[in-house]
Amino acid sequence: MSHPTRVTLVEVGPRDGLQNESAPVSAADKIELVRRLAAAGLKEIEAASFVSPKWVPQMATSAEVMAGVPRGNGVRYSALAPNMKGLQGVLEAKADEVVVFASASEAFSRRNINCSIEESIERFAPVVQGALEAGLKVRGAVSCAVGCPFQGEVAPGEVERVVVALKAIGVQHMGIADTIGVGTPLRVRAALERALAHYPLHQVSGHFHDTYGQALANILASLELGVHVFDASVAGLGGCPYAPGATGNVATEDVVYMLHGMGIDTGVDLDALIEAGQWICERIGREPASRVSRAKAASRRVAGRAG
Repeated sequence: MSHPTRVTLVEVGPRDGLQNESAPVSAADKIELVRRLAAAGLKEIEAASFVSPKWVPQMATSAEVMAGVPRGNGVRYSALAPNMKGLQGVLEAKADEVVVFASASEAFSRRNINCSIEESIERFAPVVQGALEAGLKVRGAVSCAVGCPFQGEVAPGEVERVVVALKAIGVQHMGIADTIGVGTPLRVRAALERALAHYPLHQVSGHFHDTYGQALANILASLELGVHVFDASVAGLGGCPYAPGATGNVATEDVVYMLHGMGIDTGVDLDALIEAGQWICERIGREPASRVSRAKAASRRVAGRAG
């Protein structure tokens, strides 16, 4: 079976990966993480979220982070904007891309952003229009695309309804997100196919959490459809504060290891990426969730004892 020869990874660690950390992570550490990720070869980095600090305190330093990230290195920086105030922050920060999201689950939408799916799309319409008028790319994401912690299973038709609505307001790229990591390959394929019915391959991506250990399998299933853009988070950092039980995003290190083993180019230096993940984990006081990172560390310890 043929697969894409090159995959683009969107590194979401600095935003999605860190937003749920209870202890504050300094702007300086976030900037250094972005610098290390860019040096490892990642060219698409989701670095900030211009949401109310009341709801996501960790993102209160987004403007400072965006002011300090390295520029002129071929990296595209994206930032989340849930409303017009958020868009203003994105524009002032000179991000390259705006990210908006809507849930495929009515129950999740109401619990997460206190409005219906239809109301959320209406809120995003002026954000998308403003971003496009400013010359920014607009990336959309459909959260809870295969399962919801409150509703249960989400049908492909529910995904397609949101895809169509987001395309109607001008969203240029569609991400399909397994927010709580319950998806399995066939269910993920079914959700992606609904997006591919309305967007070309290069404008569709996957965002998978590894709660049930299915993220790499779901990426493989996506590759078999020709999808070649995926979100991933260094060291497997992240989760969703509104999705009980959701563990981190799939670890970028694990995705890169798998893809390189398949002969698929990512442009990423795996060793440098592992070092970046270990560095941020040391800063926040946790072990990397990446299996590849842990295996490499164990191998070095064994080699050190043998020497």
